[in-house]
Amino acid sequence: MLSFPPLLSSLTLLLVLVLCTNNGGVDSASIDPRKIGKGYRLISISESPDGGLLGHLQVNQKNNIYGPDIPHLQLYVKHETDDRLRVHITDAEKQRWEVPYNLLPREQPPALKQTIGRSRKKPLATSKYSGSELIFSYTADPFGFAVTRKSNGETLFNSSSEPSDPYGSLVFKDQYLEISTKLPKDASLYGLGENTQPHGIKLYPNDPYTLYTTDVSAINLNTDLYGSHPVYMDLRNMGGEVYTHAVLLLNSNGMDVVYRGNSLTYKVIGGVFDFYFFSGPTPLSVVDQYTAFIGRPAPMPYWALGFHQCRWGYHNLSVVEDVVENYKKAKIPLDVIWNDDDHMDGHKDFTLNNNSYPRPRLLAFLDKIHEEGMKYIVIIDPGIGVNSTYGVYQRAMAKDIFIKYEGKPYLAQVWPGAVNFPDFLNPTTVDWWGDEIKRFHELVPVDGLWIDMNEVSNFCSGLCTIPKGKKCPSVTGPGWECCLDCVNITKTRWDDPPYKINASGLGVPVGYKTIATSAVHYNGVLEYDAHSLYGFSQTIATHKALQGLEGKRPFILTRSTYVGSGHYAAHWTGDNKGTWEDLKYSISTMLNFGIFGVPMVGSDICGFYPAPTEELCNRWIEVGAFYPFSRDHANYYSPRQELYQWKSVAESARNALGMRYKLLPYLYTLSYEAHTTGAPIARPLFFSFPNFTDCYGLSTQFLLGSSLMVSPVLEKGKSRVKAMFPPGTWYNLFDMTEAVLSSDGGHYLTLDAPLHVINVHLYQNTIIPMQQGGLISKQARMTPFSLVVTFPSGATEGEAKGKLFLDDDELPEMKLGNGFSSYIELYASVGQGEVKVWSNVQESKFALEKGWVIEKVTVLGLNGIGKAFSLEVDGNADVDTSKVEFTETEHRHIEKLEGGNRKKSLMVEVKGLELPVGKKFSMSWKMGISG
Repeated sequence: MLSFPPLLSSLTLLLVLVLCTNNGGVDSASIDPRKIGKGYRLISISESPDGGLLGHLQVNQKNNIYGPDIPHLQLYVKHETDDRLRVHITDAEKQRWEVPYNLLPREQPPALKQTIGRSRKKPLATSKYSGSELIFSYTADPFGFAVTRKSNGETLFNSSSEPSDPYGSLVFKDQYLEISTKLPKDASLYGLGENTQPHGIKLYPNDPYTLYTTDVSAINLNTDLYGSHPVYMDLRNMGGEVYTHAVLLLNSNGMDVVYRGNSLTYKVIGGVFDFYFFSGPTPLSVVDQYTAFIGRPAPMPYWALGFHQCRWGYHNLSVVEDVVENYKKAKIPLDVIWNDDDHMDGHKDFTLNNNSYPRPRLLAFLDKIHEEGMKYIVIIDPGIGVNSTYGVYQRAMAKDIFIKYEGKPYLAQVWPGAVNFPDFLNPTTVDWWGDEIKRFHELVPVDGLWIDMNEVSNFCSGLCTIPKGKKCPSVTGPGWECCLDCVNITKTRWDDPPYKINASGLGVPVGYKTIATSAVHYNGVLEYDAHSLYGFSQTIATHKALQGLEGKRPFILTRSTYVGSGHYAAHWTGDNKGTWEDLKYSISTMLNFGIFGVPMVGSDICGFYPAPTEELCNRWIEVGAFYPFSRDHANYYSPRQELYQWKSVAESARNALGMRYKLLPYLYTLSYEAHTTGAPIARPLFFSFPNFTDCYGLSTQFLLGSSLMVSPVLEKGKSRVKAMFPPGTWYNLFDMTEAVLSSDGGHYLTLDAPLHVINVHLYQNTIIPMQQGGLISKQARMTPFSLVVTFPSGATEGEAKGKLFLDDDELPEMKLGNGFSSYIELYASVGQGEVKVWSNVQESKFALEKGWVIEKVTVLGLNGIGKAFSLEVDGNADVDTSKVEFTETEHRHIEKLEGGNRKKSLMVEVKGLELPVGKKFSMSWKMGISG
């Protein structure tokens, strides 16, 4: 139960603060050009009925820079949970646009009051409102607020402005909102996407951060790309004490965020200030708290973690059949084959080209691959072709579901030519969309949907008409050149707002190559406000449709994302290029999306645009095999780049994807953790090593889960890689006899990395489940399990932990308690000369019915081999151990990190086991050989 401190409690219902009113103009000679106005003052504050704070602000000095000030604001503050604080500021007298509460469910602030209290009581200069973890405090005039951490008094956010600051006080106009916060110089910030960050995962001072969903290729650096995620994570190391928090500004309007290193300023072109502060204090707890609010990441089917192959330009079904067959011949794993729009009739959604993809042959092909366990996914774009003979368009027109301009469906151009865009804010559209997906699924039983171009992308700008007397698009052109007759729209303040965000990295109009921002959605909502929600709203509608088809777990891949998109879909990072730079950038973008609550993410392997070199494609599959979402995709104009096209790339693919498929039970367990706690599948190293400052900006390595580190080659012509090893013992996953012992300070180490080698290391004190792999996840999933247990090198004492989640991955929900899932907790210890490995099983029925067994346990880092072996299964010691055998291999340590007193360290394998995964077991043995 949250409570007010004594100062506020004693004043209970109403505290009134009055300062001089001055509605005069602005003295231009005294203005700092970086500062707008004199801010607001708090004139009243009271306790709201729900236990929060409700205050009113009045502008101090009106000005017309970027439009007139909104004179009165309502302030609402509430500790919504122990670790989440909300600060909401809006017009006190008029309802303003906010992210719709039905799209992102959350508490509603109190209703607006039409009269503003002006009782002239003694002003109160400052006060505080305390929760369990965070404290909100404010200054009355000019109004500013601060959020501090209760445990140590650290200020996390402070909006007050000093004369020497390069920013001013709160600004709140109809189309321009500004607020800033001070920051310590040594704070490490992450987030504020989607953009391609050339400096790595850490936000870089004075780089532009513009948030506005845009169809701009990911090869463009520091540019607003496909998604809008106005959230940042702030990590601070205070003398060895590390604390992390996050700040979300829940606002869908376009914005520039100016990060200067010691301050951050939001410049937003509409909506409200709706801040959420998440107290952490660890990176994992921050993401846990964040996804508890925005929606937990979507459960993924098991096959989605397999390898995917796509290309724009599979001209007919025979080509697709050949691709699948060639992967088999090359013995490269493949779970999912995709079609870009090649299967469509004239690029039209929900159609099939019966010449190049004749339905009987396609159905036969799908029957065949489905029987083997493979899946098939196709693309859908939001633009619906304007064609009076096209059933999808006819039904849409009959339902009146398109976005309008001046009362008519807004006309744009995408791949089919002239299109209209469905309005997914309209409930009727959601139903229509679901019906069209159902109709298409009856035509072609696809296993998932890929929704693209949903920023929204438009090949034209402005108000357009279909030209008469010419074909649009032409048969010979590239297809993306505007061929409609268009005129620019600049007559409204929505098309030409007073403040120009740095749209597309060039300051282009906000309606450039998208829907005109004065177009209208359902209930009169302006595209200006809802623009960045289009892909999010389409994702929700698609998810609802797929769930309603067969009751199976949906798989959706979306290009455009917003806060909460990860609750419904996976994401790929869009149109990249086959360059070494793009390979490197892919890691930072992937890691950012884990922070955004979209853990199922990856980049087009080998690059979308032409053309990767053979060496680059080798290195890219070595990285991409460890993306959470692993897909090769290429452009229509690119040379063929399936992994079997080069013998050397095929070898690298067999090696890297071979390991991925052995790790599928580990990856699937990580996806369960993501779904239940928000924990990213791929993580920056600082998630596991927050005290290790050297990894705060590290963007060339990453973790899968807490303990599996990937250190790829990212440069041309290199056969060695410089890798950072945080303190502790690391074991080479491809050769578990090799160990790296890193001292307390951590070390960089140069590792051998010939062309077909990717360095992957497993950290101490971990247990990971593995299987034997295979060419399709369905086959790999039924092979015997092995456990890999790691202790510090030469350990005589230690503990290790791991977990394993198993379920029927076709069920919509990914949870325990339904009779179709099992959860196994894995433990190991070494001490007093004894090694022990054991399990606890929750809900054993599913695992037992599947017949899964553990056949081998490998323990790394011991200082002795086994003797006096004992084994119990479900408490029964009468277990046949006649086939059990021990082998030992001494670890090879990389000498550069070794001191003079290195202990002997062994890999001990226990083979010949037949332990049912669904039964708890306990095994132990004495270490008979000391180091």
